[in-house]
Amino acid sequence: MSFSDQVGRFRADNPSPLYLQLQQLIREGIGGNVLNQGDAIPPERDLAIEYDVSRITVRKAIGGLVEEGLLTRRRGAGTFVAGRVEKSFSKLSSFTEDMAARGRRASSSWISRAPGQVNPEEAMMLGLSPGAPVLRFARIRYADDEPMALEFSTLAGYCLTSVDAVEESLYTALEKVGNRPVRALQRLRAVPFGTEHARMLGVDPGHAGLLIERRAFLRDGRAAEVTRSYYRGDAYDFVAELSDI
Repeated sequence: MSFSDQVGRFRADNPSPLYLQLQQLIREGIGGNVLNQGDAIPPERDLAIEYDVSRITVRKAIGGLVEEGLLTRRRGAGTFVAGRVEKSFSKLSSFTEDMAARGRRASSSWISRAPGQVNPEEAMMLGLSPGAPVLRFARIRYADDEPMALEFSTLAGYCLTSVDAVEESLYTALEKVGNRPVRALQRLRAVPFGTEHARMLGVDPGHAGLLIERRAFLRDGRAAEVTRSYYRGDAYDFVAELSDI
């Protein structure tokens, strides 16, 4: 079955620009579950031939849907229907726990992990003295093998015995030794991905991202963790429950 047989063809009585018509066909295909999360979108050349339009028209249509978060580009692989993840701002949870709650498999690839000494910024955030030991972790986080986020964490040295204690989930490792954080302060802001971060996440430089900065605390009030996580803006929605009570 051709792609146009799946999502439909242009209507002769539709006066809208062709790129908008193509967008609408794909958008309706996703909304009607004709196209599902992870389904591949044909290459621009193939769509241009099938719909008898220019590749510029196809590129404009696909680019708009990528910006909407409905499609995602994977460098070297193509364009796919995106699967968005909602992350709650009201619950302190790990990436692994978030993915498991949504029926997705979390995994990681390590960029680096090493012990070190606290730098001035970390000392201020963690309430540590100059020269205090810390553990640093940097990794790419995946959901069902799709890159979702970059995570850069610094732990106060008293939280874990070594960097090797962390396998898949940082919070699982902390929980095993009784040092899982119980509360956190978080800040969210929009950022464009630079060249290196974009490369690691398989998106284009300048792609919209969300930066979450977290400072987490133990039950006794000591700061335990400072983490900066860069999430793909096309893959994540952040939600918070509000109340006037």
